[in-house]
Formats: sequence, structure tokens, C-alpha cells
Amino acid sequence: MSSLILASQSPRRKELLQQIQLSFSVISSTVDETFSSDLMPHEVVMYLARKKAKEISLQHPTDYVIGSDTVVTKEGLILGKPESKEEAKKMLMMLSGSTHAVYTGVAILYGEVEELFYEKTDVTFWELTPEEIDDYIASEEPFDKAGSYGIQGIGAKFVKEIKGDYFSVVGLPISRVNRTLIDMGYLRPE
Repeated sequence: MSSLILASQSPRRKELLQQIQLSFSVISSTVDETFSSDLMPHEVVMYLARKKAKEISLQHPTDYVIGSDTVVTKEGLILGKPESKEEAKKMLMMLSGSTHAVYTGVAILYGEVEELFYEKTDVTFWELTPEEIDDYIASEEPFDKAGSYGIQGIGAKFVKEIKGDYFSVVGLPISRVNRTLIDMGYLRPE
């Protein structure tokens, strides 16, 4: 029987798959995550999700492999993971008091079969004070998060409104992943 593999080192994606009681193993992808600047955000996340899944799928062709990627966008800019306190502060100031989009792309590969999709979720932040931003950066939570915040952590206090899939903002639209696995024949409904 085929196994399920998550091609990601993200503890959040692992927790989300565990939440829906899937049995899986984790094999982290090591692909280069650069992409063409010509790509739109939804194309970027699907491209990177497929690239990650493909690397692992080539090593495990009889298993189902899930790859995923998430980006935050504001005013046409893709905001990745900050590399410094200054960059984190700049991103959070940019998101303060406004709405931004979070795109999560998913690739599920099984042999020659590939299912690619993405979810777009709009997130609105409250107006943030410089002190709130500095305190949040001091927590170090922003540093491994696209857009410099984690909606499932301390960053939740900044969120005024969300339109779309909350779990997609965390890193994996689990309901759609589950449905896709059913459609692909991995999961059989009871």
C-alpha cells in the first residue's frame, strides 16, 4: 500500500496533517526555492510546491507526496521570511492597518499523477503601534514566517479580519488537501 509523505520541515504543516488524523512521514525537500520574478503570487506558490513535491516523489514514486508553499503579498510585493529585525519591522509596518493576501500552493504527486491548487486568503490587521511591533519582534516569532507573522501564534492578536481559509494562512489548506487525497484514491471515505 502507498504511504503519504509530507515534503516539508514546517512544524505547522505537520501539526495540521496530524489534526485531521492522517498517517504520514516527513521527508524535507532541499530544493532551491528561487523563482522567476515574472510569476504571479499564485503561480509562485504552486511552482514551489510542485518543485518540493517532485524532488521527494522521484525518490518515492509509489507514494503520495504533498508539497506546499506559502507567501504573503502586499501591494504587489511578495513578503517572504524576514532576514533581520529591520526587515521584519518594515514588513509589519507595511501590514499594519491594512489588508494583505496570503497564498498557499499545494502539489500532491502520485507517480505520474499531479494535482496542483492554491488558496488565497485576505487578512486584515489592526493598526499596530511601534511598541507592539518591537515587542513582537523581540519574541522572535516573526523570523521563520512569511510576512513576518504567525497567525497561529502571538501574531493572532494583530488580526482584525480574515476572509478565506484560516488553515491556508497557517500553511496548509487541510480540508482541500483531504478532499484531493480522496479524489486521487489515497483516502477512501468510510
